[in-house]
Amino acid sequence: MTESAWGASRKKDGYFKQKYQKLLVRKGSKKAIVAVAHKIIIAAYQVIKKKEAYKSPLLDDTKFNEKQKQKEIQKTIVKMNKLGFTVRITPII
Repeated sequence: MTESAWGASRKKDGYFKQKYQKLLVRKGSKKAIVAVAHKIIIAAYQVIKKKEAYKSPLLDDTKFNEKQKQKEIQKTIVKMNKLGFTVRITPII
């Protein structure tokens, strides 16, 4: 299954590639590949169980990205305040 995971992690715009990239930063390449292989096994099991064609999950999770972006902004503001800078947030129209 890890052979399949390596292939899926190199596919152009795939769900498993996105999952691999997210895990790679935190876990390293080998653990990320095993996790992707596990995801592939789960997907294969569901395909067999439901007797339906595989449907790849949506790639664009903008809600998650927006939440992550806001979290990063707040962390940066706290760091700037600790360094002695005054940070004001103005909405962009």
